[in-house]
Amino acid sequence: MTDTLIFDSDWLTPEQIQMDGKTINYLAAHDIQYVQHPAAAIQRLNVFVPAAYENGGTVNGYTRDTAPIFMPNTVGGYFPGPADDPTRTQWPNNATTIKQALKRGYVVVSAGLRGHTTVNESGQRVGQAPAFIVDMKAAVRYVKYNQERLPGNVERIITNGTSAGGATSALMGASGNAKFFEGALTTLGAAPATDDIFAVSAYCPIHNLEHADMAYEWQFNGINDWNRSQPVAGSMKNGRPKFEPITGTLSASDQSLSADLKRQFSDYLNGLQLHDANGQALTVSPDGTGTFQNYLVQLLMDSAQAALNKGVDIHKYAGFTVTNGKVTGLDLKAYLTSLTRMKAVPAFDQLDLGSLENRLFGNTTVMNRHFTSFSQAHTTVTAQLAEPELVEAINPLTYLTGKQSAKMAQHWRIRHGAADRDTSFAIPIILATVLQNQGRDVDFALPWDIPHSGDYDLGELFAWIDGLCQ
Repeated sequence: MTDTLIFDSDWLTPEQIQMDGKTINYLAAHDIQYVQHPAAAIQRLNVFVPAAYENGGTVNGYTRDTAPIFMPNTVGGYFPGPADDPTRTQWPNNATTIKQALKRGYVVVSAGLRGHTTVNESGQRVGQAPAFIVDMKAAVRYVKYNQERLPGNVERIITNGTSAGGATSALMGASGNAKFFEGALTTLGAAPATDDIFAVSAYCPIHNLEHADMAYEWQFNGINDWNRSQPVAGSMKNGRPKFEPITGTLSASDQSLSADLKRQFSDYLNGLQLHDANGQALTVSPDGTGTFQNYLVQLLMDSAQAALNKGVDIHKYAGFTVTNGKVTGLDLKAYLTSLTRMKAVPAFDQLDLGSLENRLFGNTTVMNRHFTSFSQAHTTVTAQLAEPELVEAINPLTYLTGKQSAKMAQHWRIRHGAADRDTSFAIPIILATVLQNQGRDVDFALPWDIPHSGDYDLGELFAWIDGLCQ
């Protein structure tokens, strides 16, 4: 029976929030179960609707029936992403994003998604891959199943997320109705509807995990000192831990592994047969140079030029040559050295199974698993290798390159900060370029001096959405 998945419009009750000294009135329905047989308590969603739609009004040119349905997620580090709320103060949250979206006239649906630490009532782990994307698909199916009852246009669903949440958003856009997930969706009792979407907003998506280590070494090989922040045990406050800096230096063994991974990247990248807007092939030589590297340099120069035009001193970072107000050159190695390396080797599939991604690929009996044959071959602990089909299934490139069939979103907005060290610049560039080569509508940039973060340009994001939907 699917009657338990019917949305009741009576659940929508008036609420209001203050933003920039103004009152935003909206209708809200909280804590809605979006599958018939939930595996964990987090599988519930919230719905928010501009109040004007209740009486046939318009907001920003939208009506109850034409408003885009904006579906942000709070996933980060592949941890659980709780359903969000414009009044939520506990981390993680996108409260400001939801407020701005409501002000813009969007219907907002925020679903809680399982992550690698999710357990059920019996204490069993139920949040490893592919749980996060299965839940997101189930939430979209719930929305589509209730298209006659929920406000908003189900043909204009836009996902949004940052980091692992950006990967979730991108994977939604790439894997619409993919068969791989049908069994899990059926087990949960997802609504009988489709899960393809209209458009994707992805900030610094941590995806393409099986190739992320080699891409990281292509970028940072030869830079041996690393630094990052890590959470302090027992420091949790309001849902968020304090962080402390840690540093290290790659050992001789690490440097050897880095060189091996860097060489592997050229085979992977060249096999994609990418090209730029002028039809020039984007390739990498075994030494790391080539037209793909030149393409990255140009993107970073464009980012620096945009900042320079706004009066920003771009020499916070090394490597740029400026002549008469124009960025005319970039020593990429100097720039990356000043940016600094964040992660050791391998960056994601750590040899001691210590990364969040290793935990993502665990299962009900094994906490962490490797997900690349390289790390499995060099592991420093007793380890298992995750099923290749699982690893591929949560990579958007699997569908974009035709390894598995799916219905894909036509419109994509991808942002990865020019100061983001969490993954290689190559990873979002590959995603954007594959999409562009397929003729999809792609808005891609490396915003200047932006670290690993998202939702920092909401005005531009929502203008992009309006341009597609109005």
